[in-house]
Amino acid sequence: MARAIWKGAISFGMVVIPVKMYTATESKSLSFNLLHKKCLKKGKQMRYCPTCEEFFGAEDTVRGYEYAKGKYVVLTESDFRKVPVKTMHTVEISAFVESREIDPLYYRSSYYLEPEELGAKPFFLLREALVKTNRVAVAKVTFQGKEHLCCLRPFEGTLMLHTMYYHDEIRPVSDLVLPLEQAKFAPEELEMAITLIQAMATKFRPEEYQDEYRLALERIIQAKIQGEEIKAPAVSPSKVTDLMSALKASIEAAKKKAAAEEAAPEEVIPGQ
Repeated sequence: MARAIWKGAISFGMVVIPVKMYTATESKSLSFNLLHKKCLKKGKQMRYCPTCEEFFGAEDTVRGYEYAKGKYVVLTESDFRKVPVKTMHTVEISAFVESREIDPLYYRSSYYLEPEELGAKPFFLLREALVKTNRVAVAKVTFQGKEHLCCLRPFEGTLMLHTMYYHDEIRPVSDLVLPLEQAKFAPEELEMAITLIQAMATKFRPEEYQDEYRLALERIIQAKIQGEEIKAPAVSPSKVTDLMSALKASIEAAKKKAAAEEAAPEEVIPGQ
């Protein structure tokens, strides 16, 4: 059963809705341990203090903020709980905006919201109102030692909370060196690119995508466990072609793929 990572309330106007927050995503990446090469055993992570000339473990660490060169003030868990902001226990809604106004660049992490029993009616009233107005709620909430800018939006049968970057956390595009003079293209090339996009256009079906690297890595791990020899895949040399030729070949390949998918029999789901 999922465990709530935060409990509090959604607040907008004079309405208060008690809710729980759950992590909505998880990483499927494989994790590895650092081992001692000699015996293949995990070692203890230690830190070294040059002032005391000794090693120390995690139990002897504290969190300190460097307010001047080499000078720190230590903050305890109790200090973090005393930060005087309303959003410590409240998702404080400040505005409602159209979802298309928020660029995906601003999104960080996703969380499910679940209403407490007493908050069920206003919770689903808010959800339905967001659906009808096609808007999302912009809010702020504090958890995990940070006040997050966030937005709430309807998702399936509940509300999803997305934490967001603040504007001053977004790096400016002006930091890039964009070779615009070298990027001039002919109208015919643009037309071919549009044709290719249209030939490859489809619905987004997230279930069709999977982490090929992770799956291949799992197969390598199993092979090593069984003592099998692992061979690197052959890499085909890339051919350099002119842009128009590449676009034409891509369009033909996309059309053939679309034709093959249309000709393929539909998958029959048992029981339907």
